[in-house]
Amino acid sequence: MYIKPLDGIAKEEIKAGQKTTRQVLISSEEGPNFAMRKFSIEPGGEMPMHTNSVEHEQLVLNGKAKVIIGDQEFEAKKNDVVFIPANVPHSYKTIGNEPFEFLCVVPNKTDVMEILKTDK
Repeated sequence: MYIKPLDGIAKEEIKAGQKTTRQVLISSEEGPNFAMRKFSIEPGGEMPMHTNSVEHEQLVLNGKAKVIIGDQEFEAKKNDVVFIPANVPHSYKTIGNEPFEFLCVVPNKTDVMEILKTDK
């Protein structure tokens, strides 16, 4: 058991995205069943269409984004809850002048991320 300050956790750039960082709040070594991360996608930033081999449970903390999950498009905003099943294609693109920030909880299983090619 512990408490640690958020501002003391390093931000790492997500190279697959644009203007996207991640903080690992609770790692798979710390939590027995789940890991918790905080993502931030700055204005003008995005994560391309991709899949993950594990499900994602997310809580939007700030901002807005166009989120595509499978063949559906949503606008996610502060206080929305997002569920992305394993292996379902999804992407994020920040809307507006505020960073799109969210918590993401995933099971402690091997997570294989695959960037999907687009026709654009």
